[in-house]
Amino acid sequence: MYDPTVARLTYRALLGRRRALILFTLPALLLLISVAVRLLVGADDAVATEVLGGFALATMVPLIGVIAGTGAIGPEIDDGSIVYLLAKPLKRPTIILTKLTVAIAVTMVFSAVPMLAAGWILNGNSRQIAVAYAVAAVAASIAYSAVFLLLGTVSRHAVVLGLVYALIWEALFGSLVPGARTLSVQQWALALAEKTAPGANIASDVGLPTAVVLLAAVTAAGTWYAGQKLRTLTLAGEE
Repeated sequence: MYDPTVARLTYRALLGRRRALILFTLPALLLLISVAVRLLVGADDAVATEVLGGFALATMVPLIGVIAGTGAIGPEIDDGSIVYLLAKPLKRPTIILTKLTVAIAVTMVFSAVPMLAAGWILNGNSRQIAVAYAVAAVAASIAYSAVFLLLGTVSRHAVVLGLVYALIWEALFGSLVPGARTLSVQQWALALAEKTAPGANIASDVGLPTAVVLLAAVTAAGTWYAGQKLRTLTLAGEE
């Protein structure tokens, strides 16, 4: 269910000059902010939680997910080059799972790793805050990659839709409207962070069992439906 050639092509597409610039800029900004905050404020658990939760998990992680998830397949569908890939003797689920694996790996590297480093810079991982948010970033990376890969499969406006979800639903409604928080990947990931660092001031509106189930369900459903849409696209081309 994993093809090295498809993976190599996907990595090359995601780490091209323009996307790589954005992917490196967001973590660099987080680290720069963390260094500045540490120099100005010192080691403060509340401030570390605010930076890691309010900026990194709420904004940086979904944006990186949009870039990696939609970029793993969307451009190939837009320019028609997906036809050459579909002409190969590969099962459609293999293509989707390979691209999803690459998208998850890229999202994790550019979100969870900087998150952990930023946490250490901010407060030296006091109360396990850095580790907790890194765990949350890993979980969110998986779900975001599946959701945005699906968007890249079903819509030519996947990036716009992804940005609407990441910036409006997650960052705005997810922080202001109580009901919207239940349907937020950010809140599901925060449930894992809350469990990882029970002594820290990390809270989620979703219980841990519910969060785990929803994360798994969204990832599985998004992956399955993306495979179905890719199969439909193939059949439409063959007809």
